[in-house]
Amino acid sequence: MLIEQPPFVYRMLYPETIWRIPGKEKTVYLTFDDGPIPEVTPWVLEILDKYKIKATFFCVGDNVARNLELYEELRRRGHQTGNHTMNHVQGIKYSIENYIKNVDRANELIDSLLFRPPHGHMRLGQVKALRHRYHIIMWDVVTRDYSKKLPPEMVLENVKKYTRNGSIVVFHDSLKAEKNLRWALPRAIEWLFENGYRFKTL
Repeated sequence: MLIEQPPFVYRMLYPETIWRIPGKEKTVYLTFDDGPIPEVTPWVLEILDKYKIKATFFCVGDNVARNLELYEELRRRGHQTGNHTMNHVQGIKYSIENYIKNVDRANELIDSLLFRPPHGHMRLGQVKALRHRYHIIMWDVVTRDYSKKLPPEMVLENVKKYTRNGSIVVFHDSLKAEKNLRWALPRAIEWLFENGYRFKTL
């Protein structure tokens, strides 16, 4: 559960960030990290179109630079986008200054007020510097679709077990997650619909 749904104590380490958005109606916020890439992202878009739902994509600047047309297609289809740094860097491995430069460089391409730190790792000084310019979005449920040790059935089970009203749910449109994602995503969407959830973007 420390991975799939971060506990209250961990969330309190970053009080200026957004982990969940509960409301009066049963709502879920699907998010996809690490894209866009031509091998996976177009399939995700087709699935979202099939179910007539919108999601939020936290994009890596390098991938946007390599796939500008695909990035524009994300936006054209009405999905929200966010910044996931230029090179998928972890804040704890960078100085505050260099990390902020990396994020801002990515945002020259991504142009979004939303930011999600890769792996959720940031120094407190980085949080303080970024929160004045971005809405820092964390998560309520990590599906762990990226795990090579986790079968796709468990990815779906993580959605079923941990999703609640207002959950921000993380999938990944990446090669690492592709196998689990292709099996689990449509089944997760159907389960969420069956259980009365509405889908919104951040």
